[in-house]
Amino acid sequence: MKKTKIKIRWPNNSETHALEGDDWFSTAQKAGLKIPSGCLTGSCGACEIDVNGKTVRACVSDIKSNKKCFLNVSLTTDPFWEN
Repeated sequence: MKKTKIKIRWPNNSETHALEGDDWFSTAQKAGLKIPSGCLTGSCGACEIDVNGKTVRACVSDIKSNKKCFLNVSLTTDPFWEN
């Protein structure tokens, strides 16, 4: 089965493409961004990002297509994880 190619718009105004099922961390890195991480099991919430207004945890979620032509991504911040 052919995977869907998805356009992603990042908060740094860059656009990249990914295939459905790709992971968020490496895709963000291609856009020059780093998604914060903590436990990498979905428990702590450090890796939460907003995708078209829906919060997902990047460590336990793959990129999924939707009915729109693209995904808008916003990175969330938590003062606890800031340096």
